[in-house]
Amino acid sequence: MKLVFAGTPEVAVPSLRALIDSEHEVAAVVTRPDARSGRGRRVSASPVAELAASEGIEVLKPAKAGDPEFLGRLAEIGPDCCPVVAYGALLPQRALDIPEHGWVNLHFSLLPAWRGAAPVQHAILHGDDVTGATTFRIVKELDAGPVFGTLTETVRPTDTSGELLDRLSVAGAELLVRTIDGIASGQLTAVPQREEDGVSYASKLTPEDAELDFTAPAQRVDRLARACTPAPGAWTTFRGTRLKVGPVTPLTDADTPALDPGQVHADKRRVVVGTSTNPVLLGQVQPQGKRAMAAVDWARGVRPTEDDRLGR
Repeated sequence: MKLVFAGTPEVAVPSLRALIDSEHEVAAVVTRPDARSGRGRRVSASPVAELAASEGIEVLKPAKAGDPEFLGRLAEIGPDCCPVVAYGALLPQRALDIPEHGWVNLHFSLLPAWRGAAPVQHAILHGDDVTGATTFRIVKELDAGPVFGTLTETVRPTDTSGELLDRLSVAGAELLVRTIDGIASGQLTAVPQREEDGVSYASKLTPEDAELDFTAPAQRVDRLARACTPAPGAWTTFRGTRLKVGPVTPLTDADTPALDPGQVHADKRRVVVGTSTNPVLLGQVQPQGKRAMAAVDWARGVRPTEDDRLGR
């Protein structure tokens, strides 16, 4: 089949790579316009655009997917199907109507659970034991189209959203290729989502959502820190300035000191913070305006006292 692939960030690259290596023709790629990124805030092409350009594939970067010029070019190309992975923009009905077999999205949850922008983060935040990926045909309603296929993935106790998404992006690429194969052969049809199993929504996590509350149980602090790693980045405050916090480890060992919520205990080996239940062990932290460092190195510099609290 002739395909036009739509995607933007690094998580979409495994799928594009797999489709390029498949028996199908990737005639063009649709991605978001070049944007500023990195420490230098330089304007750069998306990871998907870079891979496509390296393969000599036409790259389309419409400001909006409803732009007449873009829709005209898409119609000229005449794709049979448009696979989508994390494109990052809404597709108008005029675009959805162009390919005969529609737009097929790879979404990183087991739909209808966690429809929306941040399914992997919410799976970790809410303590899901299992998540997965789903291929479905895009319709006007958010992530509500009929399903072609699914796969499952165990959420490991120490998974960050970045680690879990990396695994899903690789496994999901295989699922997407198998889905396109099945559509091309006529052997695969989509079935409606089982909404009676429960629909949930995963809104994008903002920096405000990522503030750690050490008056909460250790389990909640742990889940939020992992869900927000690498983005938007969990954080708290220390002596009135922001402190970015990497994943933490809930502690239950007998030699862990009893601490008030937010109270910091540091020694040569570790830095422990109190919660409303058992304390948590800090891993990496990043003070405002400085590089990331091991929590023990940070504590050696700031010398927390018994009166210091994270969250102040």
